Amino acid sequence: MSNYPKPDAATLLEIYKKAALIRFNDERVIKEMTAGKLIMPFYSTQGQEIIPSSVAANLTDDDYICTIYRGVHDMLAKGFPLEALWGELAGRVNGSCKGKGGPMHLTYPKKGMMVTTGVVGSSMPIAVGLGWAAKLDGKGQVSVANFGDGASNIGAFHESLNMAALWDLPVIFICQNNRYAEHTSFANSTKVERIAIRAAGYGMEGVTVNGNDPDEMYGAVKVAVERARAGEGPTLIEAMTFRFNGHLVGDAAHYIPREEIAVAKEKDPVPALRKRLLADGIVSETDLDGIEAEIKAAIDAAVTAAYAAELPDVAELKRDVFAHELA
Repeated sequence: MSNYPKPDAATLLEIYKKAALIRFNDERVIKEMTAGKLIMPFYSTQGQEIIPSSVAANLTDDDYICTIYRGVHDMLAKGFPLEALWGELAGRVNGSCKGKGGPMHLTYPKKGMMVTTGVVGSSMPIAVGLGWAAKLDGKGQVSVANFGDGASNIGAFHESLNMAALWDLPVIFICQNNRYAEHTSFANSTKVERIAIRAAGYGMEGVTVNGNDPDEMYGAVKVAVERARAGEGPTLIEAMTFRFNGHLVGDAAHYIPREEIAVAKEKDPVPALRKRLLADGIVSETDLDGIEAEIKAAIDAAVTAAYAAELPDVAELKRDVFAHELA
């Protein structure tokens, strides 16, 4: 049992709503790709839904998040509009980046979602820059950097943590440790047992939590956010989880032992939280069914709007590239 503050009933239900949205949306994306309606690279986040849902429950629209190519779950949890998301996935003009970014480059500044990057680990230095800006502004904002266990072994990890600690920046580093960096297991790529222990080398707080447990995940982030807002510097949170699918859609994940996947799916955090909400009397089955139906209907509407929207005009190739549009 941890000493972290726990989410109340309303917050726990909100975390589930976000997690269910992420799961249903992920399943729908894969369905559309399988049917040949979407042609793009897509990095499934099934199994990791509780992490961003618990993080977002501690943030405001003014707080910043940066994420990586496996980051649709981070964006949806923070409030990325479904229509803008699906327009982007389908390459349409109603997408958040007018269909030019796709799933690896989602952006929605209105809610603090500044950038999704396809470069491994680059979310960290960007988040540090946003954290520096937040500190200069003095408005109490925090900046969250999401990344995977593989990214903890690149130079940007060291540089970002060192600078954030040195300047006491309000940055929360969230390592979503899903045990596999692309096709390489954590044990075959990292000598230390826990990434969080590296925080000590930078003179900053570091904790490892069960990322699939909403109590632990919410509590760890709440403490980190409160510290950051109070000017007490950054925190490295290693959230242990497991990805259910391969590195991207089309990867059969033969490198992951079948028994590992089976054990992880038996502990699937989304239905586990649903079961808990019912057992604790937080919500009735009828109400929960209604909530899930509303989520699925919203996804349906976004998909329909995306396919009905226009494709970008060729003129878009020159927009958002240079400060001044070329003739």
